[in-house]
Amino acid sequence: MTVPSPTRPCVALVGGGPAGLMAAEVLAATGRVDVHLYDAKPSVGRKFLLAGKGGLNLTHSEPFEPFLARFGAEAAHIEPWLRVFDGDAVRAWARELGVETFVGTSGRVFPADLKAAPLLRAWLHRLRVAGVHFHMRHRWQGFDSNGQPRFINGQGDEVVAPCQATLLALGGASWPQLGSDGAWVTELQRLGATVTPLQAANCGFDVGWSAKLAEHAGEPVKPVILHATGPDGQTFSRAGEFVLTATGVEGSLIYAASRLLREAINAKGEARIELDLLPQHSPERVLAEVKHPRGSRSLGSHLKSRLGIGGVKAALLHEVLSRDEMLNPALLAERIKRLPLVLKAPRPVAEAISTAGGVAWASLDEGLMLRARPGVFCAGEMLDWEAPTGGYLLTASFASGRAAAHGLLRWLDQP
Repeated sequence: MTVPSPTRPCVALVGGGPAGLMAAEVLAATGRVDVHLYDAKPSVGRKFLLAGKGGLNLTHSEPFEPFLARFGAEAAHIEPWLRVFDGDAVRAWARELGVETFVGTSGRVFPADLKAAPLLRAWLHRLRVAGVHFHMRHRWQGFDSNGQPRFINGQGDEVVAPCQATLLALGGASWPQLGSDGAWVTELQRLGATVTPLQAANCGFDVGWSAKLAEHAGEPVKPVILHATGPDGQTFSRAGEFVLTATGVEGSLIYAASRLLREAINAKGEARIELDLLPQHSPERVLAEVKHPRGSRSLGSHLKSRLGIGGVKAALLHEVLSRDEMLNPALLAERIKRLPLVLKAPRPVAEAISTAGGVAWASLDEGLMLRARPGVFCAGEMLDWEAPTGGYLLTASFASGRAAAHGLLRWLDQP
């Protein structure tokens, strides 16, 4: 059992991801509270380390206003956090930990060595020196009758953590094997909080390919431009690339449009996208090349020699068009520039990079405290917001942990 200091309040942090660790840093730096961090896994920062396999995209170098706009309808709620801790602050924080960063060609910011582990090690060392107590293999079970957080430890024993305040940073529901399984939803609803259903964000989608096209799973489709329209008339048009899966599509370009596509499916039961398979060529050029006499060559050889279309792009055309349509030059040229695909469903939330939904803003005060349970604060992906990939999600998770920690300190200061 955790024993609080007789002279300082005790704070329990639940969840050792970016938001929880950043909250611990803020609280411990004050020297005013005893900070105890609990996590169900044997070690903290597991999803952080997983992100590091792709180079650890810490933040983005965009100016503040376009950066903020990436959060869509939730931007107004997130703006106060980012005003205090934005992308530049993330880079300065990493530098303080001995990790230099650089801006990639896409504007994304990475550690100089493209690794997460050195940064996490330096961070944890700082937290331990500051006095943060880590309790691993402690799975949160809710609160007891006195409002104290309960845990089951690695030995299967129940542990109650006496504390003056609790900060929950339990993540969403993606990658549950790393700890964020969404199991907290029922308990927070029991406490009186409204929780918007968790949904997949930055995710792939099912199309339902033929067995023939499914053989191309894992192959990239590039370069293309993806066009889509959301249920509210919002349009999306962006160049990039994606990857075919055995059931549909995934990858950076799909993730960028995932919010709009998910909302279209929620509203209409499906989402329609159109692909420009040859963004480097005008419609007139494509039509001219398709209509060029091909002599004895097959249509496949003709498209390959005249337009460079082969492999997975050719397979996509055959998936969508009938044989007769493939032999119609005008229609074929049109589809090369606007190939329609119908997306049937997002992939399961457990496979997603992140989640949408969470604790509703109306259930929280300006300090991110639950209105229904004074002294209990929430941060990170537990909150009802989402962000695209590119460093936005991680930056806002950091910033939310800091915001919740400051809200907690203000609450403790109340008479």
